Formats: sequence, structure tokens, C-alpha cells
Amino acid sequence: MDTHSQSPTFFDVENSVDVVNARMSAATDPRLREIMTAVVKHLHALVREVSLTPEEWFKAIRFLTEVGHTCTEWRQEFILLSDTLGVSMLVDSINQHRPEGSTENSVLGPFYLPGAPRYPMGTNICLDGLGEPVVVSGRVTDSRGEPVAGALLDVWQTNDNGFYDVQQKGIQPEWNLRGVFETGADGRYWFRSAKPRYYPIPDDGPVGGMLKAMGRHPYRPAHLHFIISAPGYDTVVTQIFAPDCPYLEEDAVFGVKQSLVGDFRHENDPKEAARLEVANPFWTVEWNVILAPTTAA
Repeated sequence: MDTHSQSPTFFDVENSVDVVNARMSAATDPRLREIMTAVVKHLHALVREVSLTPEEWFKAIRFLTEVGHTCTEWRQEFILLSDTLGVSMLVDSINQHRPEGSTENSVLGPFYLPGAPRYPMGTNICLDGLGEPVVVSGRVTDSRGEPVAGALLDVWQTNDNGFYDVQQKGIQPEWNLRGVFETGADGRYWFRSAKPRYYPIPDDGPVGGMLKAMGRHPYRPAHLHFIISAPGYDTVVTQIFAPDCPYLEEDAVFGVKQSLVGDFRHENDPKEAARLEVANPFWTVEWNVILAPTTAA
């Protein structure tokens, strides 16, 4: 009996996928086997489809090497690569199984820092004093509209110059435009900050070079980041976007969803500004969060 006809051993163009995948051990974790089988299948199909040359493949290897070398304690170039290719949003979207009406996710981004200070409601997290003041408020509820007490809202954003604090260490105050707030019995939250602005993602590295080569811009629309968590509920990693931003429909990392576009209102009310302890005029945005029970996710 000719076993070679049933289980190909020698590599050639026609049977490359079968030969490579046949090398996996029978003891391989089933999920890992499923994933790696598909990775080999689609990677080999790509090479065939574009007739990839050795020079092009080595260029790709050098590119990925540069991506790795660009990663630092506060900059994750691989997340940036995943974001700009739409993979981060795709992975998140196909894994969301929340009930209709629940607050949707968006990308985490590469500049989240755990351990931000916890503040009382109403605190101004804009420590550098730049930008137009904004008052952010809303309620955290469940799908029935009942308030969620003890929900944590971890928020962060860039400053008015378009940089996160970790990008300007020694220039911006530590923990500038970052903070954690906890809802009370009514599920409400509010804090003061600066109206977000659009900004370019870091484009001085290999991912930026890739975007330039593809004729793509590096800009993200103006937004605030949120992570909302509460015991018994699915954690939401999301953003709210300013509707007047010119890059709202051209997000470099594909993070915008219609439900995440906030209603930013320009206010000119000296008495209300004095009550809120912000300069007049100022902006307000009310953004409510609907959490789904953990079992639904």
C-alpha cells in the first residue's frame, strides 16, 4: 500500500498546506489546531494569489521585526498594526453577544494605563488647563433601565495638543486627563474635562510607514475612552465621539460606531458655568451606558 499518496510528506506548491498542517501532533490543543490550520491555509493562499517574491517576503519579515522593536513600555506597535488593519474591531465585533440596546464596544487603543487615580464625582481631570472645558455626565443602567450602583468608569483622552500624557512625560502632568469614577445608588456619574480633539496615531514608526505607502491618513476622530465595569455585568471597552469632527467617518482604526457618537452641546451660560466651576462658554455631553449581565456575554 502506498502511504505517500494518502499522507503527503514532501513539500511542493500544490500540497504545501497539507504537508505543513500534517506535521502537527495529535496531542495539539484542538483550538490551537483549528486556528493554526486556518493560518497556514490562508497564508499559503495569499502567497499564491499575489505570487509573492522572496524579496517581498523578506521585506515583510523586516517590517514585523521593526514593529516589535518599536514596542516600548507605553507604546504597543502591534496593537496599532491590528487597529489600523481593522483586525481589532473585527475580533471584538464577532465576539460581542450582548442584548440589543446594550452599549457597544470600540477599540482599547495602545495608550491605556491601569491604576489611574480614583476621584469623587465632578472632579476636573484636565490637569494642564488646555482646551475648551466640557462637562461629561450620564447614567449607568441595566437593560431594564435600573441604575447600576458601584459601576467604575475608567476614562482617558488626549490633551488639546493631541497627545496622551505618556507621550509627553515631563511635559504633561502625570495622569493628565485620566481618572476613575464610581457611580452611586442612582447610577449617575459626571466629571469635568477638556473637549476632545482629533489627532494622528503615532506615525513615526513602521505602522505609520505602512499607512503612508497605502495612501492613508493617520487621524483618529475626537473621542473620550471609557472602560465601564460592575460586578455581574459584562465589562464595556468603548469610546464616545464628537459629532463635529472632520474625521468622524474616516477613523484610522475603524473604531467609530453610530451609537457611540455623542451629543456635544455648546453652552453659553455664565451662571451655570459658575455653578459647575468651568470657564464660560463650555461644552456638555450626556452619555448613558447600558450594561449587559455577564451571563448574556
